[in-house]
Amino acid sequence: QVQLVESGGGLVQPGGSLRVSCAASGIIFSIYDMAWYRQAPGKQRELVADITSGGSTNYVDSVKGRFTISRDNAKNTVYLQMNSLKPEDTAVYYCNAHVLPDYSDRSIEVWGQGTLVTVSS
Repeated sequence: QVQLVESGGGLVQPGGSLRVSCAASGIIFSIYDMAWYRQAPGKQRELVADITSGGSTNYVDSVKGRFTISRDNAKNTVYLQMNSLKPEDTAVYYCNAHVLPDYSDRSIEVWGQGTLVTVSS
């Protein structure tokens, strides 16, 4: 019973900043890569950023220089710091992780339920 719970979404003005968090809970042996996706109204879900267990990061071009993904392994938490937000960043942001549960010898993919980020004046 591994779950991901996002928090930190809300309304922010263009140019503002917001940090969303995602905490994994359950009986977990190890968490591999973690990622943030987003889905804007009427659009497909896209990968925004990901981070490996070793700390290597990747970003979609549209957020490079503005967003930073990080993780706190002790807290089983991944963060997405979003700066210089634009209206086009408005979306539901979903946390994703590949997790090895204690009860399994194979990793599973887990999704959070999403947190809404609205960038508007």
